[in-house]
Amino acid sequence: MKILVSWLRDFVDVDDTPAEIGRRLSLRGLALEGLEPAPPGVLPPGREGDTRPDAVMDIDVTANRPDCLSVAGVAREVAAIYNLPLRLPAPDGSGLLSVRALKTVASDAAVSVRIDAPDLCGRYAGAVADVAVGPSPAWMVARLQASGVRAINTVVDVTNYVLLELGQPMHAFDHAKLAGHAIVVRTATPGETLVTLDGKTRTLDPAMLLIADEARGAAIGGVMGGADSEVGPSTRRIVFESAWFKPQSVRLTSRRLGLRSEASQRFERGADPTAPVRAMARACALLEYIGAGRAAGTVVDCHPRPYAPPVITLTAGAVVGLLGMDVPAGAIVRILTALGFTLQALPGDAPAWDVTVPGWRGDVRRDVDLIEEVGRHHGFEHLPSTFPAVEHAPPPSDPRIARDARIRRALLGMGFSEAITFAFIDATAAQPFLGGEAPVALANPLSEKFAVMRPSLLPGLVDAVSHNRRRERRDVQLFEIGTAFSAAGERRSAACIWTGTAVPDDWSQTDRQVDFFDLSGVVEQLGAVMDVPLTLAPADRPFLTPGRAADVRAGATVIGIVGALDASLAASRELPEGEAVYVAEVNLDALTAAAPSATRFATPLPRHPSSVRDLALLVDDTLSAATVRDTIRSAAPETLVQVREFDRYQGKGIPDGKVSLAIRLTFRAPERTLTDAEVHDAVARIVARLQEALGAVQR
Repeated sequence: MKILVSWLRDFVDVDDTPAEIGRRLSLRGLALEGLEPAPPGVLPPGREGDTRPDAVMDIDVTANRPDCLSVAGVAREVAAIYNLPLRLPAPDGSGLLSVRALKTVASDAAVSVRIDAPDLCGRYAGAVADVAVGPSPAWMVARLQASGVRAINTVVDVTNYVLLELGQPMHAFDHAKLAGHAIVVRTATPGETLVTLDGKTRTLDPAMLLIADEARGAAIGGVMGGADSEVGPSTRRIVFESAWFKPQSVRLTSRRLGLRSEASQRFERGADPTAPVRAMARACALLEYIGAGRAAGTVVDCHPRPYAPPVITLTAGAVVGLLGMDVPAGAIVRILTALGFTLQALPGDAPAWDVTVPGWRGDVRRDVDLIEEVGRHHGFEHLPSTFPAVEHAPPPSDPRIARDARIRRALLGMGFSEAITFAFIDATAAQPFLGGEAPVALANPLSEKFAVMRPSLLPGLVDAVSHNRRRERRDVQLFEIGTAFSAAGERRSAACIWTGTAVPDDWSQTDRQVDFFDLSGVVEQLGAVMDVPLTLAPADRPFLTPGRAADVRAGATVIGIVGALDASLAASRELPEGEAVYVAEVNLDALTAAAPSATRFATPLPRHPSSVRDLALLVDDTLSAATVRDTIRSAAPETLVQVREFDRYQGKGIPDGKVSLAIRLTFRAPERTLTDAEVHDAVARIVARLQEALGAVQR
């Protein structure tokens, strides 16, 4: 928002330099983005002798402060900062800040107004004025141009001047071009079109608010006027429009039409419902002041649902309790009164007030909002530098935070780098990971690239790998811990992706590409972190390569997936052809549910030696390692403490359809040393069971 300091001084007579005014505004939450020299000729008649420094301040106004999108709104802040009186346009006075009271009785010059959509338009005021359209005076043109608005003619310039000065958008219709001299506020009919002031034909829908006459549309409510009723050089009588429109309606219309204006910017943030008639009177007074016309003497104020300002109870104790510093009751009253709030003292020993919120402060809804206003203007720099005493123990942290930290440390320790990807993704990218479910679509996406919530963390990681590969990064190991979304709800997951070599380059060994067993080992380690034994079972997923995909199970519950990314999916994400990409994802909430709840005690180190036996078996190559392992455990005594596969061979000397599997068995008893005979008998029972159940042959 560009503010001309000399224009600001129309409302508050502050003598400070523009730089100092901007600095103090920044301390109160209105950041000064820039300071430019003021152009010449911006002083109105009677102010030519004002030699105080002038400048154009560029102020960053946050979305919750639409009241500061005006000279008067910023002047109100300046008046509160400097403890100076605020001079607003008042009726029946003289000079630039005065307005002439408008009659509200009907006459032959009146325009009729009817609101058919009261949910979208809470107030609509119209007034008729006789005008002479021409160029505006130089001082008004200079002020508008300094604020970034192009001067057009006296009527349009007056509406823009009121917009910048009071923050109330206005529009002017050519009275002769309104059929029936009537205004009807309604929603558009399906397929209805309107040529807007920018010369483009807009197709409207029934959700959009339309300002119409008895025959056709004349303006898009809160966004832009129509060309058919535009004020031109031949216009002799106009109808001023000043209204309050529902912010959500204006925002929706502006977004759907791809049309933004100074008016829509203010309406969609929340305009002042009490301002339309004040702004109307100001516009009529300006017309008369610059010699461009005169109000016909009537104003039609259609207000089906009168505005009731909210009243909030505030206590001095609440101010001290939230800010942590003592603010005198007198300072509270001064600050809030200067900002436009009305305070009514409540009976009692402790200071308390009923505070009536002005219409231009739609962001103030609770007592904490009032306390923020007090804190801003009393000065957050006065907050004590010490923390208040802790009277209550803080609530315990969410246990998921510690769990995620453990999983994160484990993955970092295994050589992965953490990635953070968007929770919003493209619907096409999400499709393979939906598992037959409907995606969670966004009602108002930023773009088609962010149309749905991710059903899995893997689409984002796949794109991250693609990004790295396009930048000649051959070996990529990434993981992410985040939330995935489905129609059934949210789940916290850990996902990882691995492509390239399995071990770092080294002169002493040849490169070995990552394979399924590398990533399945990572998944098993995640289970070990949570003390949950995980098993793998063959799986079929559309985004994984058949035969190289497995479900991750905790007991009988499937909690994740691991496997090689499908080649066609990899190609669609621009990954190099022929390079295997392995992915895994584990549902951390399900993993936590499977973890033992009882406290585990440390197991003492064994006091007796173990006995190790190696077996070489010929088994069917379709058998999984888990099946062989479970068969061994079913026949083994309690002294078998570990089963580990250390070699798998297919090739010369091995029959087709068979595989040579080398297994190391470790036996140990906690209270004594095992004899060779005990170990020999145990191995014999295991081999017999393997032969009987699996048809295994000992080599």
